[in-house]
Amino acid sequence: MTRAEQVYQALRERIVTAEARPGHRLIERDLAAEFGVSRIPLREALQRLAADGLVTTVAGQGSIVTVPTPKDIEDLFDVRAGLEPLAARLAAHHAGPEALQRLRELVRPVDDPEALVDANAAFHRELVAAAANPLLGQIMEPLEARMRWLFHLTSFKGERDPVRQRREHAELLEALEAGDGDRAAAITLAHIEDGRGPTVEAARRWQVEAVDAREATRTRRRRVSA
Repeated sequence: MTRAEQVYQALRERIVTAEARPGHRLIERDLAAEFGVSRIPLREALQRLAADGLVTTVAGQGSIVTVPTPKDIEDLFDVRAGLEPLAARLAAHHAGPEALQRLRELVRPVDDPEALVDANAAFHRELVAAAANPLLGQIMEPLEARMRWLFHLTSFKGERDPVRQRREHAELLEALEAGDGDRAAAITLAHIEDGRGPTVEAARRWQVEAVDAREATRTRRRRVSA
């Protein structure tokens, strides 16, 4: 694994698990020292994170963890509402015993809140895999990090109840095991729409809590150059 890949994976996990909150400054000098790398692999990692939608970079000024807007959230949920019910319908017809077993493991009760959030996010990833449609998987793969990110951002502030999400996943699993594609698709769509409103409202709060990307990096730049 290259140094750039190592930095990318470490920062991606830090962002996706909400350790670094929206609006958090990503100061190249500090990060290069922390990871023991030069600016070149660090900037390569930041460029990849920006392509993932997790980092906002202002040319000549710096980077922060992206602050999703309500429109960003609406767009993501629109895409999910179009594609995930399709994945559920296909999974109901194509999921084999191993795929169903992986899904069963992800709906088991979990005591650790962090592990529960990760299991809920993983359920959506495994649902797409169970659809056995490589093209659909390729389309959904770039969204996986953003979806996991939103699970973490909303589950520990009270916008979403991860226990309720697990119960809804268990209901969906029953439809998959029964081979009922219509019911699986309907449950998936309802599950997605149930989370749309709270997540959009959370995004409005993030806009207030987080500093503007340009102002954050401009302020930092002035202080360094002073």
